This record gives sequence, C-alpha cells and structure tokens, in this order.
Amino acid sequence: MKRERNVYLKMKSLAEAQKILQKRFSMNQNASETVSVPEGVGRVLAEPVFARISSPNFHAAAMDGIAVRAEDTFGASEGTPKALMIGTDAFYLNTGHVMPANTDAVIMIEHVIPLEKESQDLPERVGIEAPAFPWQHVRRMGEDIVATELLFPRNHRITPYCVGALLSGGIFSVPVRKKPNVVIFPTGSELVDWRNLTLSDLRPGQVIESNAYVLAAMVGQCGGLADRREKMVDDPEMIEAAVKEAAYGDDADIILIIGGSSAGSEDYSRWVIDRLGEVLIHGVTIMPGKPAVIGVVNEKPVFGIPGYPVSAIVVFEQFVGPLIYKALGQPEPTRQRVMVSPTRKLPSKLGVEEFLRVKLGRVGGRIVATSLPRGAGTITSITEAHGILRIPAHLEGIKEGAEMEAELLRPVEEIENTIVAVGSHDNTLDLLADELKAGGRGISLSSSHVGSMGGLMAIKRGVCHLAGAHLLDTEDGSYNVSYISKFLPNIPVKRVNLVFRDQGLIVARGNPKSIRGIEDLARNEIRFINRQGGSGTRILLDYRLNELGINPDAIPGYENEEFTHMAVAVAVLSRTADAGLGIQAAAKALNLDFIPVVTEQYDLIIPDLYFETEPIQILLETIRADRFKARVAALGGYHTHKTGMLDPEP
Repeated sequence: MKRERNVYLKMKSLAEAQKILQKRFSMNQNASETVSVPEGVGRVLAEPVFARISSPNFHAAAMDGIAVRAEDTFGASEGTPKALMIGTDAFYLNTGHVMPANTDAVIMIEHVIPLEKESQDLPERVGIEAPAFPWQHVRRMGEDIVATELLFPRNHRITPYCVGALLSGGIFSVPVRKKPNVVIFPTGSELVDWRNLTLSDLRPGQVIESNAYVLAAMVGQCGGLADRREKMVDDPEMIEAAVKEAAYGDDADIILIIGGSSAGSEDYSRWVIDRLGEVLIHGVTIMPGKPAVIGVVNEKPVFGIPGYPVSAIVVFEQFVGPLIYKALGQPEPTRQRVMVSPTRKLPSKLGVEEFLRVKLGRVGGRIVATSLPRGAGTITSITEAHGILRIPAHLEGIKEGAEMEAELLRPVEEIENTIVAVGSHDNTLDLLADELKAGGRGISLSSSHVGSMGGLMAIKRGVCHLAGAHLLDTEDGSYNVSYISKFLPNIPVKRVNLVFRDQGLIVARGNPKSIRGIEDLARNEIRFINRQGGSGTRILLDYRLNELGINPDAIPGYENEEFTHMAVAVAVLSRTADAGLGIQAAAKALNLDFIPVVTEQYDLIIPDLYFETEPIQILLETIRADRFKARVAALGGYHTHKTGMLDPEP
C-alpha cells in the first residue's frame, strides 16, 4: 500500500470523545456463566441471589452451659435459688449445639451451681440464682439468614466475605457476568519479545514489547479477560487480517491495536479500522494520549492505542476501562482527591488537557506537588508518581503555590509519611529510599533532582523537608556553609553529611579520546555533556575552567545539560557525548572509565522545623546504620567516614 501520513483533522476534547464512546457502545450485559461460589470472588452477579436455607437452620446454643425452658427458672434469686434436674429440667450443651426440644434459653456454665445428689438413684441436680429470659444466649433459626431472603442483588461484586454468606445460605454456585474479552494486538517492526531475548543481543532501534503486558494487567484489574496476541510487524494487510478475524469471531468484545495510531507513514491503525469499519475519533485533545483512534468493526469497539507507554495507559484509563466496567454493570472506581500546591510554576499547552504526573508530600500544613518528566515514553513518570494533576485545556499552566486538585495514585497515608527531598542528585538517595522502605516503618523518600541551588531555594520556599547539596565555596574550599548563610539567612537548618564522593570525568570504556583532565574539554573533537545551572557539579566545573583560563564557550557541548549523574553517564555510554563531569558511582554502574578530579562533600540540609520529627529521625537512624554504609561503599567512589554526622551550624 502507499504510505501516507495520517492527519488529525477533527480532534475531539476528552469529554466529547467519552460521550461519543458511551453513546455508541451499549456493551452486552446479558452474557453470563455459572461458577462455584469460591471461584466467584471478584466476579459480578448476573442475577439476584436468594437464600435456599436459613442460617442457622436450627436453634443453636450461643454459650456453653445448660439449656432450659425460661419459665421454669422464674423466681430464682440469690436468696431463693432454684434446683433443676439434669436431663429433665436442664440439659448440658456446648456453643453451637442444637437446642433440645421444649427449651428456649441457655444459662452460662459459670452461673450454674453443682448440687450434691440426695441419693445415688436420683438424677444430677444443679442450682441457679437468677432467672433466664426467653431466647437468652440462643441463636435462633434464621438469625443470620432466612430462607428466600435476598442475599445479593444483580451487579454485586462478590468479595471473600460474600463466600461465607452464600455457602451458609445454601448457595454453592452463582450466575456471573462473563468477563469482557479484550483482544490485544501489539504492533511494530521494532518490537522484540522479552521471552526470547538476551540483553546483550538488543540492538539500537529495538524496543522490548511491554505495553501489551501492561494493558493486559489493567484489563484484569478492571474485571475483564485479556487475550494478548503475539506481536506483529508493521504490515497493514497482516494487521487488517488479524483484526478482522477477532472482530468477526465470537471471542472478542473489545479490540486494542497497540502502536500505529499516530501520524507516521507506518502508523496503520486508523487505516485498518477505516477499511474494516468506521473511525469515530482520531485524535483527542489530551496529553499524553493525543493520537488515540476509536472506531467500530462489526459493532465492536476497536482502539488504536498509542505506542508510548504513558499515552497507552492514559488512553486505556479514559476510554477502555470505562467500557469494561459498563459491560459488567459496575460504576467506574473513583480516585481519592486532595488539594495540593505545585512547588514551582507548571506551564502547559493551551487547548490540551494535560495529565501531569507528580510526586507529593506534606510539608508544613500543605501537600506539595513536584512534577515528574512529562514525556509520554517515560514509564517511570507513572511508577514514581503519587498523583495526577489534570491541567484543563483552557489554562496555560499553574502558578507556583496555587492550590489545585490532584487524583491520588497511592494511599493518602503514604503521602503523609513521605519525606520530600529536593536538590542535587546522588545515587545513594536510591539506596536510602530502599532502606527506608525495608525498615517497615511506613516512611518513604521522594527525591526531585533540581541541583544544589534548586534545593536551597526549595527550602527557602518551604516546599521540602530537606535538600541535598554539594556547593563548593571557591574562596576557602568549604562546602555548603557560605551558600546557606547567603541564601537562607533567616532559616535555621542543620547540616548532616550523607557522603564524601569522588567527582570526575566520565568517559567511554578504554578512554578512546585520550582525555586526561578538564583542560582537554576544550579540544574541538571532544563533545561534552554538562549539568544544569545551579547544580554543584556545574559550579565545580565553572570554577575549574576559570582556574585554567578556559572560556566555557570554547567547550563543544557546554550548553547541553542533564539533571542527574546517571543521565550524564548514559549520554557517554550512548556516544552522544565523549565526556561529562559526574560521580564515580555513575561511571561504575555503566562500566565506563573515570578520571578523578576532586573528592567533594555531599550534605543533607534539614530545616530545624523538621529535624526532630519522627520521619527525619528515622532517616538519620537509617543513614547511620552499618548496613547503609556498606551498601554505599559497594557503589564505588564513596567515603562514609562522616556519614550521619551533624556539622556545626553555619
């Protein structure tokens, strides 16, 4: 076929697209099947269920003691106790036993007084000092469930608790709605199957197929049945044949074509849907997720799901998930919402509703939100997110400090127990986050990497609990002290050393460009990757360049910036740069060479306001532990001789 690019001619807003979808597809709620009660947990009842027997189905003792007829005990008191004949007036029994005929009360064994027999030939006698009232300590027949009563209505989702009620009511199998079958086709010539992959064989341009597994799990979470098919190359006829077979067979209720929904020359989802049926929507004014295609083939909904993972997730949650719930007669679950304040201005594109992933934490009296990377291909922006900010299409962004609502992706309790760290990136923060989680005390660490100066400014704005910094004072060689005095003059803080670390030039394995030091960065054939302005690494670099009399403009790539040491290392590994200034641990992690420049001090700057709080004290206890220090040392290029020590206040 002729390869032509798709064009988004009539994009719809999210609300318009959802309305079209819900109106067009009623989703069949009549299909049902019968399963055993234990197998029904999580399933949705297709019909109301009525009890077949009562529970209990007999009068049962609710206590250990004696069963009596209540009226035989009237008049008993401490002054005038009554004697009862065992086997005639009273009957021993245990909890759960059937009540003997003509009895209607139980007297607890603790209140029964054994009496001596008047003669060996006479029955055993017991005394009581208080009367019983009718049905005292008795579970009457049908106390819990009465035969024929409604146990659960249709569309009720069966929980583990329900199993007990159903079985007790004489129900051993139940009619449940059939799970909507969602057929998933991953497409793309670049995809490789992780099941047949050796990582060393992964070539540039190849992508490990993961979206189908993510969406299949989400289908199951909604209550549907996922039918994940094998990946297909970008062959429109092959994709068309596979979709046609699924749409006209009896197995598919919903069809997802992953990839090929965008405007590229090899994006065939729209073409396939148009050939087989009708395209209802191509393009929705949301970000991520704009390229979504929604159509119908043989009266079945068919979706062109964008290939970027975050786009795929957003499109599924906004369109596919609601259809599954509708087919099951279930309301869509709602996420908990809280009011949050962005830690900085969040610009957004006018005319597009943005789903912005954020980290959250309570700092002072408010929950603050720090944005994560916005790229639709950044799956970690979802896995690390605490919540979603939905920036409306009519806004160009959110002002710093302005309150807005966030949809929570995690329990609010977890957010309340999150330590918000902002500042310089260091690999040991990942270890610290893991150690805090492993401690089992409910404390989490959320770190955002904006550079050392960015961390101090975050403390100044009151939007974090601590900042990581390694700011070199070029006058006296000290770290952080003068910067705290200058930028936080009115905010009392504590400085706690996290590590000393070796900083230097990260270069390719074998150092093919024969780089010896900072002075070589000015060579025309060396491509440099820099850290962002305000980072301690950038300050160190500029200081050394000034010492050497090198103009930054003379360094090829000086203007290219990354926000973490690992990102610098990746740039060198991928050969987009020949060198970058970073920590030895980052070079070691990616098997790169390292040219030492300086050993620097990395501190945690903690406002006095939070220093004595339980989460911060747990954090300090964690970094002072031998286990943490040993893990840090194993990274390489770190020194822990002062880790956890409190430096004098500046």
